[in-house]
Amino acid sequence: MVPLRDWGSFYVIVGSAAAALIGLQFVAMALVADLPRPASNDTLEAFGTPTTMHFSACLFVAAVLSAPWRSLAFLALMLGALGAAGFVYSLIIARRARNQPDYQPVLEDWMFHVILPAIVYGTIAVGGYLLRADLARGLVAIAAATLTLMFIAIHNVWDTVTYLVVLRKEEHAATPPAGEER
Repeated sequence: MVPLRDWGSFYVIVGSAAAALIGLQFVAMALVADLPRPASNDTLEAFGTPTTMHFSACLFVAAVLSAPWRSLAFLALMLGALGAAGFVYSLIIARRARNQPDYQPVLEDWMFHVILPAIVYGTIAVGGYLLRADLARGLVAIAAATLTLMFIAIHNVWDTVTYLVVLRKEEHAATPPAGEER
């Protein structure tokens, strides 16, 4: 379909970036595993796993919009389902963030881990619906939502890594060198 082909370069860039950032998430997790005080599984499920899921959603959108579809019906259904599932997942993230024991989320955390992703996934669902009613607006909505989700995930990774670096420095400063007592 010609309108989808016009977006090809955009989705190659988004898909490639999402795939690379998923790989970097694995590297980051390997580094976090060496922390003296590892985060609980509940905290990881609230703040780490969703970021990888957001990058994966971007990769999924890029892949399905790059496929050679003969009809928009199945594509619209897939994107609508992704958007709805992502919205529900945002509610699950909210519950996990509220119940995890290691960190007290602040307003910025709620915005970037729950509220903005919920809005973005809702936009993907609406964009999927619009593909059949108003193709141009549907494609723009999905592209904007996908790019926004990518930036949200990048923000969340940076925020997490920065937090862990500061935490590690504070713990290192509080630990006396071997053979010394405080």
